Amino acid sequence: MIMSHDRLKVPNRRQRALLVVPAAAAGLAALAACSSSSSSPSGTSSPTGTSSAASGSAEAAAVGLKTASIGGVTVLTNAKGFTLYTFAPDTATKSACNGACAVAWPPQTALATVKSPYATIKRSDGSAQLTFNGHPLYTFTGDTAPGKASGNGVNAFGGLWYEVPASGAAAPAGSSSTGSGGGGY
Repeated sequence: MIMSHDRLKVPNRRQRALLVVPAAAAGLAALAACSSSSSSPSGTSSPTGTSSAASGSAEAAAVGLKTASIGGVTVLTNAKGFTLYTFAPDTATKSACNGACAVAWPPQTALATVKSPYATIKRSDGSAQLTFNGHPLYTFTGDTAPGKASGNGVNAFGGLWYEVPASGAAAPAGSSSTGSGGGGY
């Protein structure tokens, strides 16, 4: 099929301007996404790669994690922005959360390669679970949206659950067993 030249239209100046505006907006959005910030508004997440101890460099981003400020505490989240938790009965090499526990507190899966302070453990079902500073990581099904930490301080399945502070700080002695924000492990 041969097209005639009168069917081929070259965009006029106004049409070219309309094409440039979305492209410029996309470029600005990409530039904003690349900028780093050490804190986020409450309940929002940002790529880890900021000045927190958890990010140290690009390790957290390489394992697909982010940070979010929840209840005034900067915590680790998964790639979707859901708060990550640790379970007090776990050890650095073994998860104590299996069966019904793992349904309510899904283990955070690990990529093929991770770097310190992240590592992996082999779960009883053979899957790999991501750890941070020797603590296996989980999400909580009770967190219905990103930016929630309703599992922090919960006593369930034989132990306490704590959100993971991006600083890597441990929970203070006598940590609260209810509420959200401010806990640790």
